Amino acid sequence: MRMSQSFDLSQFPDLPPEVVKAFAAVQFELSVERAARQHEQSVVAEKEAFIAELEALIEKLEGQVQDYRRTKFGPKSEKLDPAQLELALEDLETAIAETQAQIAAVEDRIAASEPDPEKRKLRAPRKVRALPESLPRVERVVEPDSIICPCGCGDMVKIGEDRSERLDYLPARYQVIVTVRPRYACPKGRTGVVQAKAPAHLLEGSWPTEALLAQIAVSKHSEHMPLNRQAVVMARHGVPIERSVLADWMGRTGALIAPVVDHMAKQLLAGSTRLYVDETTAPVLDPGKGKTIPRHPWLGPG
Repeated sequence: MRMSQSFDLSQFPDLPPEVVKAFAAVQFELSVERAARQHEQSVVAEKEAFIAELEALIEKLEGQVQDYRRTKFGPKSEKLDPAQLELALEDLETAIAETQAQIAAVEDRIAASEPDPEKRKLRAPRKVRALPESLPRVERVVEPDSIICPCGCGDMVKIGEDRSERLDYLPARYQVIVTVRPRYACPKGRTGVVQAKAPAHLLEGSWPTEALLAQIAVSKHSEHMPLNRQAVVMARHGVPIERSVLADWMGRTGALIAPVVDHMAKQLLAGSTRLYVDETTAPVLDPGKGKTIPRHPWLGPG
């Protein structure tokens, strides 16, 4: 009979008390030993699982890095359209960053599972990079739940602080500008009515402000975002405006600012005998045909 098996002492009621106590102590030591052995086995199995997962991720990362180098420096990269090459590299860089984050998470789990704190290997901190000083800063002070000193002397005094910066983004927000022009009249009816003149607008009788028109124009001509995509974005923000309306706004705006554009062209030509322009075409959706066509960003409707 093995000592690790359960043994019923009730079958031997005549055993001396010291024997019963000794047997209970032995059983307790065996249970502790068994629990420690099971815990050690579970820790080893967990580490083996972590190592297997880590090796698979490292192999995946190595393959992604090879794909990235092949795409960027391989002979086929010269035959790819620059825009297509940039998109391919962007997708590979994103996949590499995702795999690196997964590897870091596994390494953190391995370090956390180490019982000895001195043997825990923490990841090296990221390289500190400074954000542009021109950006506005919004400070959020996080105070402790209580600054009452445990010794009973009163409130603790501030001896320093830690600062960390994160880059934030305020999503685009559409708003309605309501222009109110009150009318005033003599209470005795002796004179006429006084009212301020309506402010001048670039597109009279239309919704868009000059700031919105500038945003649409920059997105279309500088960021290569066609009007049909802008219409989808605006609808997602709760402003459903059709592409044809945006095209009408851009056409009327172009006609009104044409003198400014002509003046800028004269100034550029007067200062130099030769101008360099970017003739790179951008793929533009051909409505109704389900495909894209190459077009200069500054030509044709959006």
